[in-house]
Amino acid sequence: MMALWIMQAIIAAALITFIMLQSPKGEGLGAIGGTATIFKVQKKKEKLLRNISLVLAIAFVMLSLVLLLPFARYV
Repeated sequence: MMALWIMQAIIAAALITFIMLQSPKGEGLGAIGGTATIFKVQKKKEKLLRNISLVLAIAFVMLSLVLLLPFARYV
């Protein structure tokens, strides 16, 4: 059971890290003049980071539900 809690902490730290590595989606004031669309590079990197974040988020939620099961009888 303690291993699951440690896995939860590792997944949470990894999820935070991968979310922070992603570039912001907002284009700011560049969207007004259309200049923000010129710099669309590194699509593979962004897609990879987004997919890893999605998998980690799903794993985090599933593990949270598993860790909640022993306490479900008290609700």
